[in-house]
Amino acid sequence: MAGDIVPIELGITEGNTFTLWAPRWREGDDEWEAFLGLEEDLYGFSSVAELVAFIRSGTDNDLVEHPAWNTVVGLKADELEPAEGHSYDLIAVPELASEDPTPEVIAKLEDVLEIVRIIGEVCELTAITKFFNGNPILGAVTTGTRNFVGKDGAELWERIGTLIDKRWDDVIDAIDAVIKTPEVDAEAVSVAEAEILAAASAEDEDEPDDDVELVAGDDTDDDDDDDAVEEDDDLEDEDDEIDEDDFWGSVGIDPIQIITSAGEFFSLRCYLDDDPVFLGKNGKIFAFGSKRALERFLADDNEHDLSAVSTFEEIQIAATDGSLEIDVYDDNVYVLPGLTDDIADGPRRIDRRQLELAVELLTDAADFADDDSVAEALGSTTPLGWFVNYALNPDPKRMAPSAPFDNESEAWRALEHEFETRLEKKRD
Repeated sequence: MAGDIVPIELGITEGNTFTLWAPRWREGDDEWEAFLGLEEDLYGFSSVAELVAFIRSGTDNDLVEHPAWNTVVGLKADELEPAEGHSYDLIAVPELASEDPTPEVIAKLEDVLEIVRIIGEVCELTAITKFFNGNPILGAVTTGTRNFVGKDGAELWERIGTLIDKRWDDVIDAIDAVIKTPEVDAEAVSVAEAEILAAASAEDEDEPDDDVELVAGDDTDDDDDDDAVEEDDDLEDEDDEIDEDDFWGSVGIDPIQIITSAGEFFSLRCYLDDDPVFLGKNGKIFAFGSKRALERFLADDNEHDLSAVSTFEEIQIAATDGSLEIDVYDDNVYVLPGLTDDIADGPRRIDRRQLELAVELLTDAADFADDDSVAEALGSTTPLGWFVNYALNPDPKRMAPSAPFDNESEAWRALEHEFETRLEKKRD
């Protein structure tokens, strides 16, 4: 999963509290997951403004070593307001579990149970770990509605509701006990509140006024229309200039960056009649440890499949005269490390964009080698294919894959290993 820090809202006994959650991130060979806090305490604040004031105070906490912490410190106050999907009402869980098991109810319950389980693991709360480890039927919530169909399904849902009704107070008590609120500077809170109010006012001003009636004018409208046409023409001219200056777009070949467990590599790829063609030969992809090494290779007369592309000569000329620059767009950066473990954690924890790009890369590489193994492994009838499809196209109305996901994780690991064998690493 991507190394982000996410503002979240928790509904607890004393009311709503705001904090930060850092989903699993990787440092070298180690994986971490944390909440805003210090040692055994999880810090929670009664308002976003207080949370902002604390973040800006420079006070020590468990997230200061996170790679995204400096970014968080620099955010505007309104940017630290939790998104709708990151608000978890812990107090309402028994009531939620007493409702009919509709897709919406199950999705909400799954989200709350998941964040509570994570809090229990990170904060080492025995009451919570016992609650989940000792009651495996809770895992049925992660598979959507299919477990709650018919008489048996209704009985299972009732058992889950009874369990929650009986044991949820212990869970809430454990979380209440670990949440602490450090003191924050009142002036800093006021500054943050003013920022949030200003942002809200600006947003209101940007909203179109449906009550305003547009009145047809006279000659001035014609002038405005002429100006608009001229502006459109200017924009088209600018677009044309951008396209002309885009060397890689003009040759139809893209630099790509591939990050594997073995390191970072650069190569080239294009599509001919929708078929991927890499800088490589005989199904092998030439991979370079630096942009400079790739540029040197391109300047020489080497045999590879891209040589047959009509525009490749332009790349070779630019590499020879020193004008070539290897610019990699974000959509052509492929990060493989971490996905195997994320798949083992289930589709709700996956970085969807990272997975989508990885699937694209592995599929393209296999097609380049005329190998059907990746297409077969990701077919809709395989557990991994079902998992990937659900993760990339989540829908609470669809049947979700069932935990544990060890087999899916191992199947993905095998695909990554097979891909790495397709890389022919060139010396710098």
